[in-house]
Amino acid sequence: MERKRIVAWVATEVMPHEGAVRAWLRRSRVASEDIDDLIQEAYCKLVGLENIDQIPRPDSYFFQTVRNLLADRWRRARVVRIDMVTEIDALSVYSDEPSPERITAARREWAMVQQLIRGLPERCRRVVEMRKIGGLSQREIASQLGISESAVENEAVKGVRLIMRALVEKGAGRDGERAKADNGRARIR
Repeated sequence: MERKRIVAWVATEVMPHEGAVRAWLRRSRVASEDIDDLIQEAYCKLVGLENIDQIPRPDSYFFQTVRNLLADRWRRARVVRIDMVTEIDALSVYSDEPSPERITAARREWAMVQQLIRGLPERCRRVVEMRKIGGLSQREIASQLGISESAVENEAVKGVRLIMRALVEKGAGRDGERAKADNGRARIR
């Protein structure tokens, strides 16, 4: 059912912007056969998304997806015309913002972390939420929960280790090997 909804979203919210994307690519002097390939590849990427609820501007997401695909092609090309190298800077649609892919990945990762936090043992979960999300000090948490500050630190470390381990196992960490190495040294202050 979700796949049908995503296909319908692409058809109604993304495809109407194809003309603008094609015109933009032509202005950027992309070959017409490459334009067709880029548009098709972008549609495949978009239809392959797991969730579209976090995409407020389908038109911007479409432009950025095509831009990223084009930049990837140019980076992989063995021979790149010199005028294309200067054009890559001109392709920046929203250069000051993270790419839509990064935003979507970060949202997915945050949702996964939230789920992992909910799965922690009760006291550990409360400590992690109060410390990492609420920003309370160890002293404030200890006072509110009626436990020692060292117990707060131990629960926080335990929670972070469990979350990091789960992220590494799921391959969701940005740098799985670094996360594994840091796992034993995680501290919450």
